[in-house]
Amino acid sequence: MNIGILGTGIVAKTIAGKLSSLGHAVKLGTREVKATLARSEPDMAGGPPLRTWLESQPRVTLGTYAEAAAHGELVICALSGQGALPGLQSAGAEALGGKILIDISNPLDFSKGMPPSLSVANTDSLGEQVQRAFPTTKVVKTLNTVNAFLMVDPQQLAGGDHSMVVCGNDAGAKAEVTRILKAWFGWKDVVDLGDITNARGSEMFLPLWVRLYGALQTPMFNIKIVR
Repeated sequence: MNIGILGTGIVAKTIAGKLSSLGHAVKLGTREVKATLARSEPDMAGGPPLRTWLESQPRVTLGTYAEAAAHGELVICALSGQGALPGLQSAGAEALGGKILIDISNPLDFSKGMPPSLSVANTDSLGEQVQRAFPTTKVVKTLNTVNAFLMVDPQQLAGGDHSMVVCGNDAGAKAEVTRILKAWFGWKDVVDLGDITNARGSEMFLPLWVRLYGALQTPMFNIKIVR
């Protein structure tokens, strides 16, 4: 499958690497291709800069947001909370129209330092804002409650015995994303929260996630929904 991923950070690279290993053709999207390739600093996990990383990933290419969205039969938003809507708008409604968009972004506001607050909460969510901005796109919110490495390999923690949630307005899109989570990434327990308004709940988990990270001194944790 051709898959477009908006973003070039650790989340985008980790997901792209996993999808590439499964045989998918992935195009990462960025605002300015030349500027992105010119960066020489390592990523947040200490990995190589993108241009070096791409040399080891023959099935992953780099383009603009619009090119990545047009490339993808499936599109993944792995942008920061502040960058999500501008990046998607650069991709264009036409390129995203009718497609499933997996939205991983979180509305984290670091303007006052750590821990971050949420730029939108309670009566709205970033997931809802994305769906309103792109009404013909099938937005499914998921994977935003764990770190990048667990997103694509939940077996790294407790043998995969923990939970992931999804939400979105289109039942068929949620079913397909749930299939992807299980078949491609190895998630065993995927809980459908309902429509896209439920992104408020998964996004509001992030303030607790950040504090757990501080207490545990590791991002390798998750919740298990026991029932």
